[in-house]
Amino acid sequence: MASTNLRKCESLDAVIVGAGAAGVGTGVVLEDLGLDSYAILDREAVGASFRGWPDEMQLITPSFPSNSFGCRDLNAVTTDTSPAFALDSEHPSGDEYAEYLEGVAEFYDLPVQTGVDVESVQGHDDEFMLHTSNGPIQSQFVVWAAGQFGRPNDEPFPGASHCIHNTRVGSWSSFADECVDDPVVVVGGYESGIDAALTLADEGQETIVLDEEGPWRFRGPDPSEVLSPYTSQQLREAFERDAPITLEDGVRVERVERVESDSESFEVVSTDGETFATQNQPVLATGFQSGLGPADEHFAFDDGRPELTERDESTTTPGMFLVGPQVAHNGQLFCFVYKFRQRFAVVADEIAARLDIDRAPIGEYREKDMFLEDLSCCEPDMCDC
Repeated sequence: MASTNLRKCESLDAVIVGAGAAGVGTGVVLEDLGLDSYAILDREAVGASFRGWPDEMQLITPSFPSNSFGCRDLNAVTTDTSPAFALDSEHPSGDEYAEYLEGVAEFYDLPVQTGVDVESVQGHDDEFMLHTSNGPIQSQFVVWAAGQFGRPNDEPFPGASHCIHNTRVGSWSSFADECVDDPVVVVGGYESGIDAALTLADEGQETIVLDEEGPWRFRGPDPSEVLSPYTSQQLREAFERDAPITLEDGVRVERVERVESDSESFEVVSTDGETFATQNQPVLATGFQSGLGPADEHFAFDDGRPELTERDESTTTPGMFLVGPQVAHNGQLFCFVYKFRQRFAVVADEIAARLDIDRAPIGEYREKDMFLEDLSCCEPDMCDC
């Protein structure tokens, strides 16, 4: 895995922006296809977004070393690796999963270039010019795999600056150590909000979770829309042992106010006027901003989601592809690794076809159910993947 600086004005067949799960996984497919003129760029390091998770956070999808039985590990990004086997962990932490991705990148000798920030992407004569912190790069194809972690939704309402977004919490244990004898108000009740509440409860810290929908009240086949079975089970067990967690659904937060007094305190105010007062800094579990940063101008958007062809190519900019958790088709999000990994080979296959490269290696991805081409299964009322 390379880490040297890029050559000035380098010309490549393809550039993958982002060295997380999507970028590394797509790079492996390009490597299998024999493409030798491409690069994977990341402004930090391989798996950096996972290393940014709170220490206690784990993947909610379970890993299991089942490759020998013909079933892929749900968190694997290749056909033949298993985070469970590599890490000996069923629910890897962010640091552990980053180690897995680093191992994959090193094993396949992927051309990863770290510390390279892509500042802009411009179309130019049927190619792209990427302006990076290491100089310009020309490329025929761009695969956007930058993910969402670097764009937290930390201004969802007035006064949000008084709060801390969960992506900026290094450790919930350390956070709890700074709390006083007052509840922590968590805004947002999906996976990250419930994870925060559960972990803080383990530290003996009382929490109140506010959410307009209250996803903990619903069951469904798709954890993109409801709490995962893993989180739901943890929540049930927490209530069985009387953990200090209060769940408030039907609450839409309108603003947060800092109260001037002898001691620092906050008021989280809902749209119906209900107030939740606390002396602890409120936590935002409000997800991530829509959009793709520097790639925004190369995509059309519908209800905040990038519009894609059946090959995950931009509908407005030929040669610009998207992989990762923002991929959506027919209203269904491919937001977990086990979902969006099925599209790596689709994108790589399209690039190989246009470069007139032998596509025979794609057969393995078809055989091992990592090539989802028929999207007719992804109807909103039918999809249970």
